Amino acid sequence: MSEQNILVTGAGGFLGPWLCERLIKEKKRVFALDIAYHPNSRIHEITGLSERIEADVNDYDQMLDILRTHKIEVVIHLAAQALVGVALSHPYETLKTNILGTMNILEAARYLKDFETPLKAIIVASSDKAYGDQDKLPYIEIAPMQGKYPYDVSKSCADLISRSYFYTYKLPITVTRCGNMYGGGDLNWSRLIPGTIFSCIKSENPIIRSNGVLVRDYVYIEDVADALYILTEKMLENNDLHGHAFNISNDSPKSVLEVVRRIIDLMARPELTPVVEDTARAEIGAQYLSSNLFREKTGWSPRFDFESGLKETIKWYESKYK
Repeated sequence: MSEQNILVTGAGGFLGPWLCERLIKEKKRVFALDIAYHPNSRIHEITGLSERIEADVNDYDQMLDILRTHKIEVVIHLAAQALVGVALSHPYETLKTNILGTMNILEAARYLKDFETPLKAIIVASSDKAYGDQDKLPYIEIAPMQGKYPYDVSKSCADLISRSYFYTYKLPITVTRCGNMYGGGDLNWSRLIPGTIFSCIKSENPIIRSNGVLVRDYVYIEDVADALYILTEKMLENNDLHGHAFNISNDSPKSVLEVVRRIIDLMARPELTPVVEDTARAEIGAQYLSSNLFREKTGWSPRFDFESGLKETIKWYESKYK
């Protein structure tokens, strides 16, 4: 494929730097956008970016100007308030960013389609949380969006709105729903995997905020970056993918306690014992995905199983913090 000008929103977060790095490797012109860049974000290590932009997705005029000025052809929209705990304590900010921020990208794209140069592809990152609590697992793409809690609802809404812009305005949109991502560069220590690794590095018993039996998908960050790159290429080749939602997962759910105990084993810290606080609120008991449709449509498959992904993740944190 020819080079494209690609805008990655939320580029300073966890997934953003890995995705930018993957796109640059494939000779894409990558514009990284975030409201602010944490000094320890991996984005500062990425060479070859066309530009790093500080802007707020909640500002429609900014979004339209950036798409127009940089002649953006593809948008991969990752920007979001991504922490369930923060969403519980700050629901307004979470709903605003995750819903309005997505709408501003889509509205700017709609304007350009009608009056200037249309975008070629838009990928909106949703989440497995958008499904909410379902009777049937694993989640498949035709399941309804039925989030109940603030973070889940913000993702359900953004997901539905994105697909409505395809059906109503024929924008080239695809939605992705990922399981829990893990890997180097996640600086949110409240998350299970980086928090547990950091506890082991500090020789402290890992803290589990939930009851320990919650079941989740865990997908390695480089596999997600690969998936988004492959999806971008496929969307540019094949309009039939537009309007679809796809699950991205390694299809191997684990309980919280399983994850923590495996990290303890891999880091050779048998003296440490998980502390189950059981204080987490607004959590669904089991959430996991089937990625069969995405694999069939794109040919993607994860390169890392859970164990090999954990080893890479531990190696990254130990090199930075031990």
